Amino acid sequence: MRVKFFVMVVLTAIFFIIGIAVASENQGAEKINFDGGNKGAIDFPHHLHQVAIGDCNACHSSFPKVEGAIKDLKEQKKLKKKQVMNETCIQCHKAKKKAGEKTGPTKCSACHVN
Repeated sequence: MRVKFFVMVVLTAIFFIIGIAVASENQGAEKINFDGGNKGAIDFPHHLHQVAIGDCNACHSSFPKVEGAIKDLKEQKKLKKKQVMNETCIQCHKAKKKAGEKTGPTKCSACHVN
């Protein structure tokens, strides 16, 4: 009887841990469409970045995990117009490229859809 109880407790714990891991992986929208100004919209593959980077704070240290946060911070003058793109996106892509790792585009026109 004790063995069955122990096995049940262990299996429950394992399923609980797996559930937390799965739930924490792809948070937020799969893709996010940003207003890219006069260069055109940006279709941002959010889940792809979550998997590739693995640390939400790599991006979200600059802005909260709230829909419309970047736009709101720009309107409040707390973020400059191209700050996130220049200081986060492009720098990360260039660093990965320099390290010989697979990365996203480093040119504006590759992300902005006209």
